[in-house]
Amino acid sequence: MKPRHLIAPKADPRAGADAGPLERAFATLREQLDLTLDYPQEAQAEAEQAATSVTLPDRDETAVPFFTIDPAGSMDLDQAMCLERDGDGYRVRYAIADVPAYVRPGGALDTETRLRGQTIYLPDARVPLHPKVLSEDAVSLLADKERSAYVWDIRLSSLGEATASEVYRARVKSTARLDYDTVQQQIDDGSAPEGVALLKTIGELRIALEAKRGGANLPMPEQEVSKTDDGRYQLTFRPQLPSEEWNAQISLLTGMVAAELMLQAKVGILRTMPEPEQKAIDRLRREARALGVQWPVDKQYGDFIRGLDRSDPAHLALIHDATSLFRGAGYTPFDGQEPQDRIQAAVAAPYAHVTAPLRRLVDRLGLVICEAVSQGGQVPDWVREALPTLPDIMRTTDQKASQAEHGCTDAVEAAILAHRVGETFAAYVVDTDEKGVTVQLVDLAVTAKADGRAEAGAEVQAKLTEANIEERRVRFELG
Repeated sequence: MKPRHLIAPKADPRAGADAGPLERAFATLREQLDLTLDYPQEAQAEAEQAATSVTLPDRDETAVPFFTIDPAGSMDLDQAMCLERDGDGYRVRYAIADVPAYVRPGGALDTETRLRGQTIYLPDARVPLHPKVLSEDAVSLLADKERSAYVWDIRLSSLGEATASEVYRARVKSTARLDYDTVQQQIDDGSAPEGVALLKTIGELRIALEAKRGGANLPMPEQEVSKTDDGRYQLTFRPQLPSEEWNAQISLLTGMVAAELMLQAKVGILRTMPEPEQKAIDRLRREARALGVQWPVDKQYGDFIRGLDRSDPAHLALIHDATSLFRGAGYTPFDGQEPQDRIQAAVAAPYAHVTAPLRRLVDRLGLVICEAVSQGGQVPDWVREALPTLPDIMRTTDQKASQAEHGCTDAVEAAILAHRVGETFAAYVVDTDEKGVTVQLVDLAVTAKADGRAEAGAEVQAKLTEANIEERRVRFELG
């Protein structure tokens, strides 16, 4: 599932002399983070050669009615699905772009992708993991185009539990390119074809299983940056559509199946996260009590968080505080024996990243491992040798992606507010620490630091004291 926090246009900009202060701020941030829009010549040449020379697999599944669901306008399409009833259960076929076929191990393209780690999205550009000739063309699962893919064939019980699975390479052809809004509308008004309508059925079954396992999904409001037709940037809080969560459950299902294959073969790399410390859960309970939000003693933290209302200031404060429960995520490679750390606490099960190889390096290797295990083959030596290097690569690039996201959002906030310094805004306190408080404005999708003291969840008046675009900083003072 593609990130939606920062929406990048199709064209990559270069901030010239006539660029505005916001574009210059984005360019400066890219330079500070060493994010390069251009691809090295040798790696680009390898990609262009691979785009025209890779032979598609012999297995032909182009008659299977796969479809994609992504944000509108996306070109780097990693996943396509086909959902069917299977007796009293269900069959999920999930085609994942065959990136491994196009990247030669040890080549210039492989080397560059290991430096980049992942695609990083900014409001004015995207810094791609792979050149566009691959990520937006030859490998992307675009509608009506024959493509090579890793097909996950997963059988589910009537309750949505995985009962059997297989992974293999095949030729596929997506028949429809859908976006979340369209899917949601079709399902809501009853016009969705059965294969699309089953996304809700299967998604809700998987959500129920997640709750039963003790998994948790943090309903954090998404502060989304986008560019309007007149060239201006805007900030909005975008609620997640149910179709996005149903879609995410198909990816989570596949990642859980992948983890079990890896553990079975005792080779792979898991996405892990420790269980939250009891003292962090106890602290959240105390805050809920102080804010007057009911949390029954017998309700697990995942169920409690899942039921919070983002439109309620007291609930919103709890959502922000609950981020402390979702820390310590990382990657755990293993080869020869099962790892001690196996669980991703938010998923409440072993889990591996394998569904976004166009945008994340680790997924490419995970696909190769799982297909080899499923088909009774050998995991290639180049994959085994690379496994220990992946945690550092992904950690470093995760940090860059987070810095880019926060830096760009801060710059847009400053640009929107630059002409309003001195004004006072209605706000809610969503977090507190020793340095002050964090407030969320009522009428603008802005979350920023403020000087002063107030209780979490309180309604306050916040005076804007600084909005510096160049330094990407906004500051308020409580009245």
